[in-house]
Amino acid sequence: MGFEVHYRTHTCGELKASEAGQHVKLAGWVNRRRDHGGLIFLDVRDRYGMTQVVCDPERSPEAHRVASELRSEYVIQVSGTVVRRLPGTENANLSTGEIEIAAEQIELLNTSRTTPFPLNDTVQPDESLRLKYRYLDLRRPSMRDIVILRHRVVKAMRDYLDERGFIEVETPILLKSTPEGARDYLVPSRLYPGEFYALPQSPQQMKQLLMVAGLDRYFQIARCFRDEDQRADRQPEFTQLDLEMSFVSEEDVMSLMEDLLVYLIEHTTGKHIKQRPFPHISYKDALDRYGIDRPDLRFELPLVDISDLASAGTFSVFRSALAAEGIVKGLRVPGAGSYTRKEIDTVTEFARSLGAKGLVTLAISATGDVKSPLTKFMSTEEVQAIIERLEGKAGDLLLFVADSAKVANDVLFRLRIRMAERLNLIDPEELAFCWVVDFPLFHYDDDLKRYDAEHNPFSGMDEAHIERLDSDPLNIRAKQYDIICNGFEVGGGSVRINVAELQHKVFSLMNMSDEQITEQFGHMLEAFEYGAPPHGGIALGLDRLIMLFAGTDNIRDVIAFPKTQSAQDILMGAPSPVDEKQLIDLHLQVRPQEKRPAKEQA
Repeated sequence: MGFEVHYRTHTCGELKASEAGQHVKLAGWVNRRRDHGGLIFLDVRDRYGMTQVVCDPERSPEAHRVASELRSEYVIQVSGTVVRRLPGTENANLSTGEIEIAAEQIELLNTSRTTPFPLNDTVQPDESLRLKYRYLDLRRPSMRDIVILRHRVVKAMRDYLDERGFIEVETPILLKSTPEGARDYLVPSRLYPGEFYALPQSPQQMKQLLMVAGLDRYFQIARCFRDEDQRADRQPEFTQLDLEMSFVSEEDVMSLMEDLLVYLIEHTTGKHIKQRPFPHISYKDALDRYGIDRPDLRFELPLVDISDLASAGTFSVFRSALAAEGIVKGLRVPGAGSYTRKEIDTVTEFARSLGAKGLVTLAISATGDVKSPLTKFMSTEEVQAIIERLEGKAGDLLLFVADSAKVANDVLFRLRIRMAERLNLIDPEELAFCWVVDFPLFHYDDDLKRYDAEHNPFSGMDEAHIERLDSDPLNIRAKQYDIICNGFEVGGGSVRINVAELQHKVFSLMNMSDEQITEQFGHMLEAFEYGAPPHGGIALGLDRLIMLFAGTDNIRDVIAFPKTQSAQDILMGAPSPVDEKQLIDLHLQVRPQEKRPAKEQA
């Protein structure tokens, strides 16, 4: 532990056989009490581990008496002598398994009610119960280990960046509301009635201003807030490694982050990386090959467009989709050609649940025979051309979706993962990274009838494409990059715009008036007129990264005190009404609503 404190000389995880004969003090929780008639054994636990304590009525009657009244989770202090366990009674599963403490004195420091769920990893309690009693949930070994992992990752990040000349700068939590892609959390001002601060969705503008300030290399373990609909890998408040550098290219930022991620994995996890250097995949190729811009590369199973081949024959499902300017795309599932009718029906129903009108199948038997509805509407040569396009082999099952590009990609990307799981193609100890690059700068928002930034409005662009801003904005390549791991976007960034005139032009294309630009971003554009250097950066989602390092699929597992999926804190009872006086001080009045979302209960 490094230093001695009042209640203990050692932790419950550090004593070894070499300390036999020493007089020690331990403090912790009673993990388990075992009464063997005469002797009473206690497993005493703290954050560091567990130590067995033996209470002998002949050696210390008073310690034995106290031990007989102890229950699980009581807090105690034990004084005694370290002794070696008898041969054959050692516990290889404990770091302290060679020894036990012969108790001389036990002091009860606090009692405990019966816990609402077992504080071990053999039973997984209901999540709402875990969140209501999060302080107990965090006593479980798996949760404790995640908290420690998170600490180690953050410390390793700081050490790594410090050695490379980065300085950590805190940026404000109370900022100005600006459009950055999600709803802001607003904070009313008491001193300025009717005006609001916004909690930062990211420190984007601040870190760019730090580059204008000449700080050159900045980072921050930043708290960010977005009022979005929740899901398993998203929280209303989250943490990211925020980073910015001056005088860098896209390759410089990506190289630094790749080395950092490798360093973190090697120093804080037992995971292995599938491929280095990380592959670079264009945004277009990611959508074409995997149906999504955050592909899981732990396994193959690429998607294949067969729209040109599907136009042959008279199969109405294919022809109707193509006539509606859709596509036909396929997925080869190796070794699944022997699926039963029931198994294929299950897969088809799964595709329908994702929005597909149906699923066209083609099974190739072990002898090479083809079973598919396509054989009724296409010639043998036309069917064989499709099989060859997908590189189908004996024993394979080919799956096809004919629909709009959006639906086909979405359904097949999820089917790809589903089939990989069913075929055990995913190594849970593997981390498969890639960079997705060559994003378009803009997309067109049909609802708002305007151009909108694909990532954010601060991303730079190829110099050769700047002249297209007026004539062809949808075909401008942005200097953006996303880092993907196992199908999750764990970070993203860009080389930024650093010229005021160009940044103003981008805002204008997003249908912002000069007045809006000045009101929301005037401070930034003015700063760019004082010698803003070329700069770029990235933000890594710390919560998602730890989720992958820890091997869990729920982001709430890696946050000490998370919100529920409906953005509620059921431990503290937030959000909650406030006193009328507080509303008056803030110049606010709450309008009654017909219906409020139901609060989650544990």
